[in-house]
Amino acid sequence: MYEIKKIINNNFVCSVNVKGDEVILRGSGIGFQKKLGEAADENRIEKIYSMSSQTTLNKLQSLLDNIPLEQVEVCTEIIEEIKKMLNKKLNDNIYITLTDHLSFAIERQRLKLEYKNALLWEIKKFYQEEYKLGLYAINIVHDKLGVKLPEDEAGFIALHIVNAELDTNISDMMKITRLIQDILEITRNYYQIELDQESLHYERFITHLKYFGQRLFNNKSVADDDFVLQKMIKTNYNKDYQCAEIINDYVKENFHRELTGEERMFLTIHLKRITMN
Repeated sequence: MYEIKKIINNNFVCSVNVKGDEVILRGSGIGFQKKLGEAADENRIEKIYSMSSQTTLNKLQSLLDNIPLEQVEVCTEIIEEIKKMLNKKLNDNIYITLTDHLSFAIERQRLKLEYKNALLWEIKKFYQEEYKLGLYAINIVHDKLGVKLPEDEAGFIALHIVNAELDTNISDMMKITRLIQDILEITRNYYQIELDQESLHYERFITHLKYFGQRLFNNKSVADDDFVLQKMIKTNYNKDYQCAEIINDYVKENFHRELTGEERMFLTIHLKRITMN
């Protein structure tokens, strides 16, 4: 049984689950003419939102009170499908950030206000799977709500997905995307080659740079303790290590952080792999 603790509106109420955690119940008319302390009609429950913190839950409550039900339902459907397709854990905040973003994007589109995505090319290259899910999402919005969002929005949605995967925020995701682009440019210039974007080594390098960027902007770093292996990598792959040093100089100049020896070692290994051919 779900006891109603707070009525957000006719279609959303707050309750408590069996663990004693506060949850939000969604269902058509679930809060209509209800009083606090009454049991929610379980036959009306269409979705149970369970957040990781009270702060997140409060933000979701505020959002649900200000966005049309049909938009919330479509956004929830999109998020649930994305989670199934990715088969990865996503931060609960995506229910807030993506719903808020899509609602605003729909409003902008209705007002014919364009909002260009300056990072669209990079997003399509670095986050290919998430970008495809972004295209899927804007198709769902078109089918269910009759609003045709531009391709730029598929890119923004992709950033929200990656943001939820890496458990960071959208501002840092944009910085990480620029960071990846700059490091790839440094690599191309240093080796004077074009990188094979279809190779497995390239894909692994991009993945490494995503998590490297996450650590950088969260002020975290890889433990710096395997000095013997670091020395061996530096000696055996000296040309690639020098490229890692250039990347370190770029990070110091632009972000005022210095890579640990361990970070430089991992970069060296990836650089060696993607330039082997």
